[in-house]
Amino acid sequence: MKSKRFEEGLKQRKATLGAEYVENNLAKADDFTLPFQEAMTEWCWGFGWGDEAIDPKTRSLMNLAMIGALGKMHEWELHCKGALRNGVTKEQIRAACHVIAIYAGVPQGVECFRSARKVLEEAGEL
Repeated sequence: MKSKRFEEGLKQRKATLGAEYVENNLAKADDFTLPFQEAMTEWCWGFGWGDEAIDPKTRSLMNLAMIGALGKMHEWELHCKGALRNGVTKEQIRAACHVIAIYAGVPQGVECFRSARKVLEEAGEL
């Protein structure tokens, strides 16, 4: 039996990343990765995204800034897609890339723009 926080996290995770993506990740999990998948769903998505203090759109922008500054581009691309699902606009993604370039360096901003272009093209936004 999963906790209430896990169930909330699963709901939040699917809403942002897409149900198919999340279900595929969970289905592929094995005895090595399943504990991490469950903990991440409960902690990151249940605890981190599970309250109403910050709306999903704002959380997505925060994630883009933090993940972009860390240079974790696979995750950044995934969260860029999620940001669009959460109502973040092309212009707001561009502004987030500007902030990343200012605070994390221009080369990192360039990487974020490169990933954003791919995501926006796939979404029909460019």
